Amino acid sequence: MEVFNKTCFDDYKSIDPKKYTFSLNGRKPITLEEKRKLGGGYNTFMQTSLPVKFRAYDPEKETVESAHVAFTTAFPRGFALEILQVYSGPPVIVYKFRHWAYMEGPFKGYAPTGELVELFGMAIFEVDEHMKIVKVEFFMNGGELLGSLMKGASLDDSTIDSTSSCPFLKGTG
Repeated sequence: MEVFNKTCFDDYKSIDPKKYTFSLNGRKPITLEEKRKLGGGYNTFMQTSLPVKFRAYDPEKETVESAHVAFTTAFPRGFALEILQVYSGPPVIVYKFRHWAYMEGPFKGYAPTGELVELFGMAIFEVDEHMKIVKVEFFMNGGELLGSLMKGASLDDSTIDSTSSCPFLKGTG
């Protein structure tokens, strides 16, 4: 939560900002500063090796703000994280998770489906002697999430306002 909600690394209580690294699906680990340059939370989780022309969501083009709008619009009631199984305890914590929500708003030009959207994965967290996170590795298929978000009918900019079930987008066209 700190990575998504705090802008000053010195304010972090659960992470050691000097040692912290993040990696997704075996990619080269990145620092907090590199993570920020990638566009923060959502964009670091949506990294892909697909050629640009095949990307339904391009984390290299999205900003922190545009990514936040895209996902909070699609999931106006939130995108819950559920820990399903914990396999090991500190200092190396391995767990299986489920991220889930109902798609009640449009996503990047696709109409809401109202369906349950789920993303399953595994994570490995490493903590230091002060129980601060120093290393995070996530393993998941972001394409599964995007596929679920793109099941609805295609919308153009003129129809988003009238077809959205998101109360915050109604009347904003």
